[in-house]
Amino acid sequence: MDRSRGSITPLVVALVFLMGMFVVVTARLGAATVAQAQARTAADAAALAGAVEGREAATAIATANGARLVEFQRVGLDTRVTVAVGRAHATARARRGTEDRR
Repeated sequence: MDRSRGSITPLVVALVFLMGMFVVVTARLGAATVAQAQARTAADAAALAGAVEGREAATAIATANGARLVEFQRVGLDTRVTVAVGRAHATARARRGTEDRR
């Protein structure tokens, strides 16, 4: 009797399992990358809105971009915001221009 019969089955099962794990890990990394990019975009927009119109505008813009405003600081003409999208956080800064540019 040939004992090597069916010996390929465990190898195929292991290969399918490893491929499945690779797909899961790749999907999670992709989702984290998308969340980080969304957080950066929301932070940039919220910082610009906050520099011009204040905290309420920054909160509204962050929310509209799928983020949550975590921190808002305004010192003089400079505004700094931190937003969160899931586990991803991003910080952005903006500077309000002077009222009269003539």
